[in-house]
This record gives sequence, C-alpha cells and structure tokens, in this order.
Amino acid sequence: MTRRNLKDKNLSMDNTRQRDQWISRKGFIFASIGAAIGLGNLWRFPFQAYNNGGGAFLLPYFFALITAGIPLMIMEFGFGRKMQSGASMAFSKLNKKFEWLGWWQVMIPLLVMMFYSSIVAWSLNYMVYSLKFSWGANPGKFFGVDFLNVSKSPFDLGSVNWHILATTALVWFANWFITKNGISKGIEKASNILTPLLLFFMIVFMIRGVTLDGASTGLNYLFQPDWSKLSDPRIWVAAYSQVFFSTTLAVGVMIAYSSYLPQKSDIVNNSCIIVLGNACFDLIAGITVFSTLGFVAHSNGVDFATVAKGGPGIAFVAFPQAINQMPFLNRFIGFMFFFCLFIAGLSSSISMLESFCSASLDKFNISRKKLITYISILGFAGSSLYTTGAGVLILDIVDHFVANYGIVLCGLCETIILGYAYNAAKMRTEVNRYSDFKIGKWWEICIRYLTPGMLGYMTISNFIKEFQQPYGGYSKASIVVFGWSVAAGMIIAAFLFCRKSWKNTGDKIEGAKKNQDIEFSKNNC
Repeated sequence: MTRRNLKDKNLSMDNTRQRDQWISRKGFIFASIGAAIGLGNLWRFPFQAYNNGGGAFLLPYFFALITAGIPLMIMEFGFGRKMQSGASMAFSKLNKKFEWLGWWQVMIPLLVMMFYSSIVAWSLNYMVYSLKFSWGANPGKFFGVDFLNVSKSPFDLGSVNWHILATTALVWFANWFITKNGISKGIEKASNILTPLLLFFMIVFMIRGVTLDGASTGLNYLFQPDWSKLSDPRIWVAAYSQVFFSTTLAVGVMIAYSSYLPQKSDIVNNSCIIVLGNACFDLIAGITVFSTLGFVAHSNGVDFATVAKGGPGIAFVAFPQAINQMPFLNRFIGFMFFFCLFIAGLSSSISMLESFCSASLDKFNISRKKLITYISILGFAGSSLYTTGAGVLILDIVDHFVANYGIVLCGLCETIILGYAYNAAKMRTEVNRYSDFKIGKWWEICIRYLTPGMLGYMTISNFIKEFQQPYGGYSKASIVVFGWSVAAGMIIAAFLFCRKSWKNTGDKIEGAKKNQDIEFSKNNC
C-alpha cells in the first residue's frame, strides 16, 4: 500500500471510530428523502411546469434528473462516505485550501433555517385555524393583513407577530430535541416516522384533489404539453434549476448524512432512490396543487389563470379557499394538510441543523447537545426578525440571494473541485466498488463538463438579470442590506471559521501545514 493510500485510509478510519452511524439503510434513505422534500416542492415544481410548457417540461426535467440530479447526489454521497466527515473537514482533508468551501456550504442551511422555521411555524398556526376556519371568507386578506401584518417595506419592521414567534419557538424546540440525540437515536428514528407519514398524506391529498369538481381543468393546465417550448433554452435551464434546488445539494446536508454511512454502502442505488423519490414527490405535489386550484377556479366561476399564482400563497391562501368549499370533512382535511406541511418542513430543517452541526463537531471540542443548544438559541433569535411585519419581505430577498448567489455558486465550485481536484475517475471507481449498478464514463462527463456548464450559465444569467432590474421591485438599499450583504457575509464567515484551529484531536487536520492533506492527482490539477 502506498503512503498516500495509507494516509487516506487512516484519516477515514480515525474518524469512523468516533462517529455515529445509521442503523439501517432504510433510515438513511428516509432521512435523505425527508431532507430533499421541503415546502418549496409544493409551490415551485408545479409552477415551473405550468410556466414552461406544461407536460413538455417533463422531458427536460427528467433529462436534468439523469444528467445532474443523480450524478451530483452520487458525487456528494461518495465524497461524504469516503471522508467520513462533515463538509468543512471533508474539503480540508482533500486540501486545506478548500476548507472555506465546506464552511460556505454549511453557512447556507444555517441562514436558511432562520427564515424557514418561521414558515414551518405558519403551518402550526394554520393547523389550529383550520378547525374553526379562522381565515374566514377571504383567506388572502387574512394571510397578508391579519396573520402576517405585512409592512410597507423591509425596513419597516412593524410589530412582532407573537402568534408566529411562539410557534417558531416550538419549531426550534422540535429541531433541538431531535438533532441533539444524534443520527441513530435522533434523526433516524424521527425520519422513520416523518417521511413515510408525509408520503402517505400527500398521496391521500392527491387522490382527494383529483376527485374534486373542476380538477381536470387544473390538470390540463399542468400536463397539456406545449412542445414548441422545448426549443427555448430557458426551459432547459429552468429544469436544471428545479432539479438542483429541490434535491438539497451543495449545502453540506448530503455530505454530512453520507459521512455516517459504513464504507461498504451502495452509493449508486441509494442516490437513484433518493433523487427519484424526491421527483415522485414533485409530481404528487403538482397533481395535488393543480387539481385543487382547478376546483377553486370551478367553485368561484373564475378563469384558472386568476388562481394560478405560485409561492407560499398556494398553501396559505389557495388551499384555505379550497378547504372552505369542500363538501365534507373539510376541517379534518385542512388540519391534516397543514400538519403535512409541518412534517415536510421539520424533516428538512433537521437536516439543515445537522449540516452545520456535523461540520462544527468535527472542528471544535464541544458536545453535540451543547452545540445544538447554542445554535438553537441563536437561530431562534435570528428567526425572530422574520416574525415581524417586515419578515416576509426580508425573507423574500434573503431567499433569492442565498439561492442564486450561495447555493448555485457553491454547486459550481464543488463540481469543479471534486471533478478535477479529487478526480472524477477516481471517485467513479470508489462508488462502483460496493454498488450493484455501476456508473460509466457518462457520469464523469456530467460532473466535469455538463453540470458545471449549466451552473456557470445560471450564475452569469443571474448576475445579468440582477443588474438589469433590482429583484422584486425592492429599493436598492433593501437589496444591499438584506441581499448582497447577506451573500457576502456567508463567504466572510466561512473564511473566519477556516482561521480557527482544529480542536478535535482524534479528527485533527494538520492546520499548520500548507501542503495537501491528500495529494492531488497530478494529471488533473
């Protein structure tokens, strides 16, 4: 055995001895699917399809799944399993110079969780509201005025919505309670309940949706193909964007989860199951949403286009309208629907918390429970901003900049570093070793050329659009304070964390060394 291979093996073995592991393959798959499935699936995929050729959108969507979703999932699972570390240590093991990327990645879910937990909290409130139809005859007015009390601008914080603040605290407590117990005793146990329950309820809602009057109208808008759209390159970019954002890639989550896998795990099969499972949820959500919108349009005697509007309004405006008009069991259906949203949000948020937690535990000498407690307290403090009257406006700006100038750029850097510095051919050999189905040369082409090309195009396109017109019509000051400053702040924080020395002696990276921890393949540097 060469010195390089021995060193690589020892790094993995030292880390494995101290790390928790998944008890079963089923638990890992349920947790990963739960991490990928989130509230955004409900209001992003249906309207991506609706606005991009209907049924014709499915062709570029499935092509993007095969050429980007599955390859990237294999790449992150293979990297995490090999390094047996969270994102920061994994990239530091590859080369100390790359540690910043791991910290940048895990900063994203930490930041996202601050506003995401407030959205999950909305569903808890609406669970109660559904029992008495508290939203009344005008759910739109109730949501914007009575519930969120939306202010006029992001700088006009207004007052704290105490009902949202209280339920946000409950969401953070649930995340703390699950995550503090680790992988096998916390996240896996919760995922074995939450993910099957979520899928069961979504199938029930889909069946109920397609049986409503007017459902066929909505489904026609969703699935009727406009084949002429396929010649527009923007449709293909939209498909890659949907796949990339809906699979929770490039934010350290999947690297963290796979770092708790045994070395002989089947990476290829697991990746395919998780990506395709998430895609199935996209389709189920699309059918559920559009059949319900068709029912709303039919019941109110209006054109479908008047109710077909994306975003959180789908869940908190359109569905309450539908629940008001359902013929029977509408209170029960409403309660279970918002309970389902809570499950989807919780399963995603625990993965976000674990992403940062895993990276921090690797580097700092601190107990898991203490770390999770600190993060939860500080995270809840950050979440309180999103419970004010300006919360939903700030959320909109932060989400836009984190997605387009955080996740996309992280994904671009990750594919380049792992495709070339780690060497895609080397990783292909490693993931094939214990996988029933083997990936071929096509996977290297996707990782080294196709996916970086698409992510690079998305990055350039986003920058051009941003400077042509400020996002969402917000003021330049709002964009700078809550957009560009947040995006830049994550990068600065990542480099500050890099400057800290490694405290965990068992997993210690030789931080003082400027040389590589694992040598590059010289032919691919």
